[in-house]
Amino acid sequence: MPDIGDDAPAFTASLVTDEIEPFDLSDRLGGEPVVLAFFPAAFSNTCTDEMEALRDEFDRDDCTLLGVSTDLPHALAAYRAQYDLPFGLVADPDHRAIEAYDVSEDSFERYGVDTIARRAVFVIDGDGAVSYRWLADDPGQEPDYDALAEAVGEAA
Repeated sequence: MPDIGDDAPAFTASLVTDEIEPFDLSDRLGGEPVVLAFFPAAFSNTCTDEMEALRDEFDRDDCTLLGVSTDLPHALAAYRAQYDLPFGLVADPDHRAIEAYDVSEDSFERYGVDTIARRAVFVIDGDGAVSYRWLADDPGQEPDYDALAEAVGEAA
């Protein structure tokens, strides 16, 4: 798992905005801070609460905010549309992102899912280094949005 000060691991996946397109994190680094908000599953209660809080209560003006999940791109497109999320969602069904950031969670096998993302947030500064990281102790825990906003301000 990358520590604060480490170079942010790059990965490729699919980016879901108004369209679905290839995504390479390295193309986003070197400018404004990037926030990667890993979440277990679209349409689940705590994940939706988190994404709505990032939509409604988090100032995204000074960063690029991306939600990251192992859900398929079309599921994330429906989720983004249903909850009117104004930021991109990264579809990581091949687990490249969750493996690069070491946030794989495999305790959901009872639901028929082998591996999902552990709820976690990373802020990557303009130099491409991890400047903040938060990991949930359990899937029902949301991040401290004030601490996240402060971390983005410091990384800007």
